[in-house]
Amino acid sequence: MHLLTEPQGILIVDDNPTNLEVLSEALGQVGFKIAVAIDGESALEQVIYHKPELILLDVMMPGIDGFETCQRLKTNPETHDIPVIFMTALSDTTNKVKGLSLGAIDYITKPFQYEEVLARVRIHLKVQNLARTLQKQNILLKEEVDLREQTEVKLLEANNALEVLNQELETRVYERTEKLSQTLNDLQQTQMKLIQQEKMSALGQLVAGIAHEINNPVNFIHGNIVHASEYTQDLLKLVRLYRQHYPQPNIEILAELDHIDVDFLAEDLPKLIGSMELGTDRIRDIVLSLRIFSRLDEAEVKDVDLHTGLDSTLLILNSRLKGDGIRPAINIVKDYADLPKIRCYPGQLNQVFMNILSNAIDALESKAQEDKNWQPEIRIQTEIGEHGKINVHLIDNGPGIPIELREKIFDPFFTTKPVGKGTGLGMSISHEIIVEKHHGTLTCMPTDAEGIQFTVSIPIERPDLVE
Repeated sequence: MHLLTEPQGILIVDDNPTNLEVLSEALGQVGFKIAVAIDGESALEQVIYHKPELILLDVMMPGIDGFETCQRLKTNPETHDIPVIFMTALSDTTNKVKGLSLGAIDYITKPFQYEEVLARVRIHLKVQNLARTLQKQNILLKEEVDLREQTEVKLLEANNALEVLNQELETRVYERTEKLSQTLNDLQQTQMKLIQQEKMSALGQLVAGIAHEINNPVNFIHGNIVHASEYTQDLLKLVRLYRQHYPQPNIEILAELDHIDVDFLAEDLPKLIGSMELGTDRIRDIVLSLRIFSRLDEAEVKDVDLHTGLDSTLLILNSRLKGDGIRPAINIVKDYADLPKIRCYPGQLNQVFMNILSNAIDALESKAQEDKNWQPEIRIQTEIGEHGKINVHLIDNGPGIPIELREKIFDPFFTTKPVGKGTGLGMSISHEIIVEKHHGTLTCMPTDAEGIQFTVSIPIERPDLVE
């Protein structure tokens, strides 16, 4: 006999019938049980009789708006734990901060994409389920602790013969505590992996869109520039022959030749076509770098050149490396050794490089604001290390990391960045990719001068990895 899981209920609150119809149909098709309300008052009445798992709430509605509706939900003990996601065209920071401060868990800006709404709904429902599981486990733990306290009081009043029973009870509580601690850690790791999967999925969609929407027309233009150059040379050759054999055309032709400055045109037009060809080459290189970075068109496990992944990551970060009015351009120094190809998960390895280099750029930008005459620099050094491993050193001359923080740098949810700028997951995920996926090491240590050095060390040969 198979037990059917009841569909999770979602309440959609929006005064726009079109939005209600589109969201209801889209979410209903993937298995959610949908309820709708056209204003805040009716939504507050519905949740009393039928409590949903999640609420998609519009902000701008007649009567009480979405902010007031959310505030009432969060002040009601019966509904305060229902996750609320705002949907609105108000995209300024003030409204976002107001919505989140009222207790909302997310903020989707209209016009929204169905895939984005579905992805956010799913992940927040998963987080909600994990939180409920953790809450149940905490209740069990509290019950165990209460039981222990009661038993200890009784043991104090009892005789020495009950000592054995007391020891057994303490052992049980300790084992249960260890089990709950492991459960909590597993829940945190699961949440971290879910966020990573959503992040990589979004990146894959971005690269696929670029490859489809940009690469094909750019290839068309690039391929035709060669023919355009040949046709231009033929036309210019014809003009030169005409001027050679008919040096004295009529007055109207002379006037037009003087007007368009045919000598300048003959000199500048080939340069113009050459510049267009260089531009299309640049676009093709960027698209190729994105494909290399994400490895969408290759197997997950592959023999690759690490330098190709590093160069592709640098190209993607090129806009952040350039100088601006606040700091000079970041100097990139490459010290590449002659490395063999290694078997690895290239997409995940490139994500590690991206995380480390992005953090380095953040640190350099922070220091540049304090010293206007300072030259920021990132050095990338590769080498063949001991025991059949390849080492990649990523070194910056930024402010460095204090020793008490370096000990926590790879802990999940730990970040030194201001609120809103970092999740504390990047380095934790990078450490898991290197250690768990590649059987390597990821270390962080200070340099001789100011700055910090991250070292990625991974084995060259991995017989256990099969393409």
